[in-house]
Amino acid sequence: MKLSTSLVAVKKITPSKPRSNFADDDIEQAAQLILESEGVINPIVVRRTSLQSFEVVDGDFEYYAAARAREIDIRKGEMIGVFIIESENEETLTKQVKFFRKSKDPIANNVSVSSDGIEPRFIKIESRMKDQESRSEKRTNGLEEKLNGQIENIYNQLKELENRLPKELENRLPKPIEPLEALNTWNLTKLTHKLSRINVKSQIIEKIFSEREANGKYLSFSDAVNRIKGLGDKTMLKIIDSFAEGTV
Repeated sequence: MKLSTSLVAVKKITPSKPRSNFADDDIEQAAQLILESEGVINPIVVRRTSLQSFEVVDGDFEYYAAARAREIDIRKGEMIGVFIIESENEETLTKQVKFFRKSKDPIANNVSVSSDGIEPRFIKIESRMKDQESRSEKRTNGLEEKLNGQIENIYNQLKELENRLPKELENRLPKPIEPLEALNTWNLTKLTHKLSRINVKSQIIEKIFSEREANGKYLSFSDAVNRIKGLGDKTMLKIIDSFAEGTV
């Protein structure tokens, strides 16, 4: 099996150690070197957590330097070279990580666990920091879930309002009335107000009302023309058009 690096988007990688473990000046200097070379000379070792996401196994410092490089110049720092631990190379890569990490760790080489309690204190500090980060992440996730719930609730209310408004507006709009229905139901005052505005003579308007009251409703426009002396076809068409145009 030949060992080779893969290019992975920096934003798809999750570190395994807190950023506070490393000096900001060192990270900044390393980020500038990565941008100058457009790559890292010491590839990060990662393990796949999903199809498109990874977790750092070794090389957290290199990861934070790459993440800072991406902040400075997203074009040059978007991708980073990594060794991906897969099922076929897990044993060999894990052995290398354990061996080389031990050889370059001054604390592991020079300070024993029982020397003066230094190493246990480091472990406790790191453990507390991880616990704090975990609690902070849980609080953030809780707030995010709450916010998403509120957004969804507002969206549903808006959709409900959007669906209800057209019906409410339709109910509030005055219903159009047919001309024949108006001739058969309106009182004299209302007929006069409507028809006088299109220059129908007051005598004709009074005849429309009195004829209806005396002999019943008009069966059609032709029926009204035939029953009312002086009401011709042209006047009737003008009455019909006034209702179609919405004349008040």
